Amino acid sequence: MTKEQIIESFDPSQPGLADATIFGLPFSAEQSEIIVIPVPWEVTVSYGAGASEGPEAILEASFQVDLLHQDFPELWKLGIFMDEVPEDWAKNSGKYKELAQPIIEALENGEDISVFPALQSDLDRINRVCRELHTEVKERVKYWMDKGKKVVLLGGDHSTPLGYYEALASKYDNFGILHLDAHMDLRIAYEGFTYSHASIMYNALQLPQISKIVQVGIRDFCEQEVDVVNKENGRVLVHTDLDMKKQLFEGNTWQHLCDSIISSLPEKVCVSFDIDGMDALYCPNTGTPVPGGFSYEQAVYLLNRLVDSGKEIIGFDLVEVAPGENDWDGNVGARMLFQMCGVFAKSQGMNVGNKIEFRK
Repeated sequence: MTKEQIIESFDPSQPGLADATIFGLPFSAEQSEIIVIPVPWEVTVSYGAGASEGPEAILEASFQVDLLHQDFPELWKLGIFMDEVPEDWAKNSGKYKELAQPIIEALENGEDISVFPALQSDLDRINRVCRELHTEVKERVKYWMDKGKKVVLLGGDHSTPLGYYEALASKYDNFGILHLDAHMDLRIAYEGFTYSHASIMYNALQLPQISKIVQVGIRDFCEQEVDVVNKENGRVLVHTDLDMKKQLFEGNTWQHLCDSIISSLPEKVCVSFDIDGMDALYCPNTGTPVPGGFSYEQAVYLLNRLVDSGKEIIGFDLVEVAPGENDWDGNVGARMLFQMCGVFAKSQGMNVGNKIEFRK
């Protein structure tokens, strides 16, 4: 059937199709406007584990998401497809995560890795494998972009979007990152791992096409990261959770804070959403939870405000969703993914329908 015939025959009010793609949608990759690339990877995890299982948890929870979104009621008709990625991504994540643990333990015990040839060799190997993954992700993203698709990345830990940013940098010569997170992620080769989840924004700064990183929700950082911010001379702007809450407590509105954040971004923006930017109520099993954070509704408002500002959203990543004993984290992740797809599509001028308004 053609896409139009599928839309005509599909009932979005019914539960999602279990044998379909993400959100239970009936479209093929070719028929879908948005491609989600899952990257089940967490090799350099340094605290809680589980982010590599995030894409699968979000996929499973996505079938329970109602397709009639209040802000973007026609979004489902565009088609959202989860890509089928190489099986060795998940296999290598488990293999090299296990290899990384003795290195992390030695460092935590105050050891110098360079005097242990076996550990140093393993560290070098892990760095090479992580670089290979980023290159493969970059090529996968470019493959779909060359087909005219809007591509998003679904982690995995926060190291996973580097290849995605590199692909965007091959297409756009100037863009910013709106970074929602509890952490700055500006550590330099954290624990010796060049491509650590705690180093993603430092590595992003090595791309000259990224002209600004605006961080929101930050509430955990180290001296080295503050030095990086200061040395970048305004290229990195930090809105800590403490500062934002103080403004809210003293009478400022969330609208005012959002507008200030958005005004500091360049015209083209990629959104990087680490789920631990939100209050841990929404992500209790994420790898490095920190007290505080913004609410789901505050995040939605900020993203909607961003698209309504006229800035062009050129992509986004959603990372660090980790499932627990129930499906809550996956549920929150699936709904945020759907929201972000709507924001992305609207920013790109796609028809997502008019917001549903209810009589008061």
